[in-house]
Amino acid sequence: MLPPEIMQLLRCPADAKRNVPLEQTDTHLVCTQCKLRFRIRDGIPNLLIDDAELPEGCASLRDLPCRKGAIHSGS
Repeated sequence: MLPPEIMQLLRCPADAKRNVPLEQTDTHLVCTQCKLRFRIRDGIPNLLIDDAELPEGCASLRDLPCRKGAIHSGS
């Protein structure tokens, strides 16, 4: 588990404004708004958007609330 001090700093990388916090589960960090899931392996979270798991019912990254209105560079 990541320390609370670190969790207070982390924000969803899909959110252009970097305002949306993440929640921690045993195996993932989860965006509190769009529910994008970032895997934690060996205590290190992978916060690369392209490696994240989409929430149920979401077809692509463009459909995420955190990505709406963001400037996209081909993703």
